[in-house]
Amino acid sequence: MRASERVYHALREEIVTWHLPPGAELSEVEQAARWGVSRTPLREALGRLSAEGLAVVGKGRTLVVSALSAEDVRHLFELREALETQAARLAARRGDVGTFRALAARFAAAPDLLGPADPERLAYYALVAELDAAVDDAAASPYLRRSLTALRAHVARVRRLAQDNPDRLRRAADEHRLIAEAVADHDEVLAAQATAVHLRASLAHVLSTLAGPPGTPPAGPSATTPAAQQAARPPTTAVTQPATPLDTTGDRP
Repeated sequence: MRASERVYHALREEIVTWHLPPGAELSEVEQAARWGVSRTPLREALGRLSAEGLAVVGKGRTLVVSALSAEDVRHLFELREALETQAARLAARRGDVGTFRALAARFAAAPDLLGPADPERLAYYALVAELDAAVDDAAASPYLRRSLTALRAHVARVRRLAQDNPDRLRRAADEHRLIAEAVADHDEVLAAQATAVHLRASLAHVLSTLAGPPGTPPAGPSATTPAAQQAARPPTTAVTQPATPLDTTGDRP
């Protein structure tokens, strides 16, 4: 893997999982030293993050992790509903019954994945990613897939706001089960409706989380999770520990 590709995936993962919180500086000097690369591949990686909207220019023209406001989330979910309901509709038209029956059964058992042994819900989010990939494959629409891919990093970051709420995740798992069952039944209308219901419930939860209790600022993942413990540190500290790049393909809260 090229150096720029490696650094891009590593930084993207840290942004998505809130290890690098909104406002964290992405200094070229610090990041180049941190990842053991020259400034050229680092700039390529930062350029890709900027193009995705995950990094923006801050004070002193240093790139920082982009903010995540309630308005941003609303705009994101407006586009998600348009694209994902159509993807679900096409998947129900063209999808493999066995694939989606198996996914529905796994989502029925998904509450078992939400125990204290996995506080960042990695196994649950991996299952969500499988459903996303299955819907993309079944929809068989290259243009729709590309449009959804452009949203995935932002969706993955938003979805982490639900990781400390097992009740919401259990409801989301049931919503995903209904989507998978509708696709398996080749019921295009129900697949689209179930997707819309899920997205609207997710939006309501995310907006509530961002607002927080009266008088408190918006928050990311709980301070009890490793991601949030890192996010709580000042930006100069948050970028000093190496991390292994991971894949972030799932996009449903």
